[in-house]
Amino acid sequence: MKRAWRWFTTTQRGGRRMGLLAAPLILVAAAVAAQTAPSGTRPTSPPSATGPLAALPIIRQRLANGMRVVMSPERYVPTVAIALYYDVGSRNEEPGRTGFAHLFEHMMFQGSENVAKGEHFRLIINRGGQLNGTTSHDRTNYFETLPSNELELGLWLEADRMRALAVTAENFENQRHAVMEERRQSYDNQPYATSMLRINELAYGDYFPYAHSTIGDMRDLQAAPLSAVQSFYRTYYRPNNAVLAISGDFDPEEALRLVIRHFGRLERGVIPPYRPAELRPQTEERHETMQDPNAELPAFHIAYHIPPSRTPDHYPLEMLALILGDGESSRLYQQLVKERELCAEIAVSTDDRRGPDLFSVWSVLAAGHTGEEVRPFVYRAIEDIAQRGVTERELQKVHNRVRAAFVFGLQTNLSRAQSLAEFEMYWGDATLIRSELDRYLAVTSDDIRRVAGQYFAATNRTVLDVVPPAPPAGAAPPTPPAARPARRQP
Repeated sequence: MKRAWRWFTTTQRGGRRMGLLAAPLILVAAAVAAQTAPSGTRPTSPPSATGPLAALPIIRQRLANGMRVVMSPERYVPTVAIALYYDVGSRNEEPGRTGFAHLFEHMMFQGSENVAKGEHFRLIINRGGQLNGTTSHDRTNYFETLPSNELELGLWLEADRMRALAVTAENFENQRHAVMEERRQSYDNQPYATSMLRINELAYGDYFPYAHSTIGDMRDLQAAPLSAVQSFYRTYYRPNNAVLAISGDFDPEEALRLVIRHFGRLERGVIPPYRPAELRPQTEERHETMQDPNAELPAFHIAYHIPPSRTPDHYPLEMLALILGDGESSRLYQQLVKERELCAEIAVSTDDRRGPDLFSVWSVLAAGHTGEEVRPFVYRAIEDIAQRGVTERELQKVHNRVRAAFVFGLQTNLSRAQSLAEFEMYWGDATLIRSELDRYLAVTSDDIRRVAGQYFAATNRTVLDVVPPAPPAGAAPPTPPAARPARRQP
């Protein structure tokens, strides 16, 4: 499940992490870049930002075809990271055509006009680089890290598959079966994994963009004609639907020339506007029980509707989640795992969507206990904060956690490129990242107390109990599983 600082704490394959002492170097590099950047590629100034991210070098450009480009030069590590984000996720899919966004996470590595199948991987890996792609409800991204002298190779590869991906019958059939196998391995045969999909269906109801899963309905993929898949690619894989971010050891003026050389002639498309229906307010608690044949212990989800990411109340809601369920010192872990031994584990988070979001509680129970027995402790913990607030020590702890995550999480070229691309795509301006930490640190105890009393009525709550199969007569009681439960997305 996601944490409050989702852009900054995920360890990304391909990023080279610098030591803690390197943080001042980033800030020095930012100041130097701001003074020496070539005309037309000078980092924009952050008039309202303060703190450790205020001088982060950020250069924003838009090509004639509408593609947005964000660059962050930092010359101390001889690598570059490229992150290409497409503004298409499962939220853009239509009923009966689910799973297409995730399918293209696979299809994009099957070759293009000038790149044979599998050659994209070989070209990057043979030069000491790494690469991957991911899909969410809100976007699809592709990224690679390379030695700094191979920047043009990465740009050429990305441009070639944006322009002329091999969406052939053979590739489609092959990757359709690959996705089906992924579904079987990652969901159908993993404990609790299908419940991670079901809670979204329950909570969002008929709000299709977020109710259906990113991996999609396998019946839709089986029934999909090649023409529908080709149309999806032609519609969404366009330069004016993409953000390209480059971070690391490069000259901004030269990088921009390379970007224009390889992407500048690509034709823009007509992107369908994203206009979802309103999420209808929930008026009563929803509760369902599902049996999981792979589960050894019972578990439960609780989900509350909350506003989208980066809205004013989302910041204190994220802080509330950290206080309740972030780590072994959190309130619910201390009470339910350590003291009462009712839960094997418990986690609390916001799901951090661009649209209507969820505040989520997830717990695997200790043997012999039920969700009905444990959930009142969760409800009382939230009510206690609504009535009494949080302590100064708790507030300082979460402030420190977020501050460290922001500063050190942006040190790798890849994490920085991805964060900047996401801010540019989601919120329209990558430079907002400079002041984002300030918005978390401005959260007060009164803010947390207020949202704890505002969003957690029973009528705004969805509950999903997950129960294992009934044990055979005379079987020994189950023991806690060794592995953590599956992540929520896709």
